[in-house]
Amino acid sequence: MSITVKDVEHVAGLARLELSEQEKEQFTERLNAILKYAEQLNQLNTDHVEPMSHAVPLVNVVREDVVKESPPVSKVLLNAPDEEDGQIKVPAVLE
Repeated sequence: MSITVKDVEHVAGLARLELSEQEKEQFTERLNAILKYAEQLNQLNTDHVEPMSHAVPLVNVVREDVVKESPPVSKVLLNAPDEEDGQIKVPAVLE
């Protein structure tokens, strides 16, 4: 598989990029070099390699939900900037 100048023009059009003729040639050469390098992977024997979705095992790092009793309203209101009728008072957003 190789990349042509037409492929580079197509992708540049999708990305709404204007490339000069020199840039098109440069990108064609660079992308082909990347593909050539990636083709080295085809030489590897992967017959006994298990497919995986990640290179390292992932575990859920989020703690489990534990039901706890809420702190009393009087204690919560101590952290509020202002309070009115047992509720946190904030500046009006809408007029």
